[in-house]
Amino acid sequence: MPGTYSHVVLHVVFSTKERAPFIQPQIQSRLYDYMGGILRSEKGVLYAIGGMSDHVHLLFKWRTDRTIADGMRSIKAGSSGWVRQTFPDCADFRWQEGYAVFSVSKPGEADVKAYIQNLEDHHRRRTFQEELLAFLDAHGVDYDPKYVFE
Repeated sequence: MPGTYSHVVLHVVFSTKERAPFIQPQIQSRLYDYMGGILRSEKGVLYAIGGMSDHVHLLFKWRTDRTIADGMRSIKAGSSGWVRQTFPDCADFRWQEGYAVFSVSKPGEADVKAYIQNLEDHHRRRTFQEELLAFLDAHGVDYDPKYVFE
């Protein structure tokens, strides 16, 4: 085949270190814009971003010539440095070490996007920890609950 054709769409979830509530309304939209800019500079396509004060969800199309780890390293390192530099009250801001990543089929994109856009409603019913474990279970990811959270 003379070309590369792909549809690599990912739903990524990660939290602030120790789930500290750093992502307050006054920085949230600017942080999301900045993270989207990093993703675009990496030649990814952001479909949705949202979160709560302690975690973020991203839905994006990713390229085939870079690893997911490369992209996440750029997004997390770049955005955490930007937060610390831009908001003096957030000098201790850090992301957790890892992340959860799930592949999304074309028919599933709308559902994931709607989920991300309605996170506040979802979190009235369950915590971030319950949410993440439900995602891991739904995707058949093996894990040891004592190591999932810092």
